[in-house]
Formats: sequence, structure tokens, C-alpha cells
Amino acid sequence: MAPYPPSSGWGHWRQHPSLALGAPLVLLWLLAAALGQLWTPGSAYEVNLSLKLLPPSGLHWLGTDALGRDVASMLLLGAGQSLIVGVVAVGMGLVLGTALGLVAAAQRGWVEQLVLRIADLAFAFPAVLLAIMFTALYGPSMVNAMVAIGLFNIPIFVRVARASARVVWARDFILAARVCGKGGWRITFEHILPNIAPVLLVQATVQFAVAILAEAALSYLGLGTQPPEPSWGRMLSEAQTLLWQAPLLALWPGLAMVLTVLGLNLLGDGLRDALDPRLSHLR
Repeated sequence: MAPYPPSSGWGHWRQHPSLALGAPLVLLWLLAAALGQLWTPGSAYEVNLSLKLLPPSGLHWLGTDALGRDVASMLLLGAGQSLIVGVVAVGMGLVLGTALGLVAAAQRGWVEQLVLRIADLAFAFPAVLLAIMFTALYGPSMVNAMVAIGLFNIPIFVRVARASARVVWARDFILAARVCGKGGWRITFEHILPNIAPVLLVQATVQFAVAILAEAALSYLGLGTQPPEPSWGRMLSEAQTLLWQAPLLALWPGLAMVLTVLGLNLLGDGLRDALDPRLSHLR
């Protein structure tokens, strides 16, 4: 009999309160993003100055902005934009960074040092600076913002994957696999990658929150999502001149970002506790 039987049901969630709080917030964000692609309560694109700055009502649930656009609809569509940016940017960093990190851990020597030095060089260019560089070359767009954030994520996953893989490479079952005649690449795909996958999943959750904040900051500066596509960051930028006249215009996108980022961070903490065997039975 196992000394620690696996927990299930409410007891499992009670053991990981971060997971219990973060998962519903993330699910709410995903549902909002999906709903925005299928239906919105009003128009997020149609300009109607006769309806500008209306308070929340049954027709416009969260009111309208300075151009008469429905704020609730813009929030729903902005959730979809943040999801797309996060998936592409984090996916780019996860795939390329993990691959380079695994190569560095498996090859060692000059290959490892070359990968680490390139990662160090990439750390010198934060996402905002990369976006400014891409904007100067190709013009502002959501694609350039995603590429900039993705490039920023690559060295992070390089270091996480390489450090986690080196720990697994030192384990006894890897030595047994070598004795059985398995090569380095086969060991990497059959043993190393599955064992570091939980760590990468947790890191991806954290970087997802960072990507959402980075996209919002770039859109706020006019370097990310371009009009007429809604963006939480650009909604904040447009609302800053109306803080005294219509403070709710800044409250709604700010609250949406806070809840989404909080949910992702709590989800990451909960997954770390649930997936790490060293932490699962400390409570």
C-alpha cells in the first residue's frame, strides 16, 4: 500500500488552495475569450458619438467609451486578443527554449556554453525594446508584439529546461538507460522531457501572465494590437484622459487584467505544489 494515497475530490482542491482559486479565474477568462469570438452584447467597432460615455445599463452592460462603442464587447474581444498573444508568444518560447535547453543539457561542453551565452545576450533585450526595434523596421502590429514577447521568453525556457534536465541526467535510472544501450537523443525524448514537463508547464503558466502584461503595455504605447481591434492595453490608454469624467472606462480593462494575471499566477503556484512530489504531502 502506498504511504500517501492520492487525494481526490474536494480534499484534493483543499490541499492546493492556489489551484482552487486560480483555476476558476483562468476558466472565466477562457470562457470570455471564447464567447467574444461567438457573440458580443453590442458592437466593439461601430462608432456612434451620440452614444458616447453612457453609464452601464441593460443595453450596454458596462457602458460605452468616448466613441460610443460597447465596453463589454470590447472586453470580451480583448480577452481573445490576450489569449492569442499568450498562446503564440509562450508557445514560441516554450518550443524553441526547451529544445535549446535540452540540447545544452545533453551535449555539455562548448555547445552548452554557446547556448547559455546566446541566452544571456537575449536577456539584454526586453520585450518592449524588441517591440520598438521591430516597430522601427516593420511598423507596429500585434504580430510584431507576439514575436518580441516570444523572443523574450526563449532564454527563460532555455535556462529552466537546461537546469531541470541536468538534474534528471544525474539520476540512476538514466545510467540504467545508458547501460541498456540507449543513445543521448533517445534518453532525452523518452526520459528527460517527460520528467521535466511539469516544471515547463508551471513556467509556461507564469510566462502566460507575463505575456498578457507585456502585450497590454505594448498596446498602451501603441506598439501592439492596432485599431480597430480591441485590446485591454489600448482601452487603458484611451481611458487615461477621461479618468475624472468616466473612471469606469479604466476600471474594467484594469480589473480584467488583474483577475486574469492573478488567476494565472495562482494556477501556476497550485500546479507547482500539485505536481512536485516533494511538496505534495508537506501539508
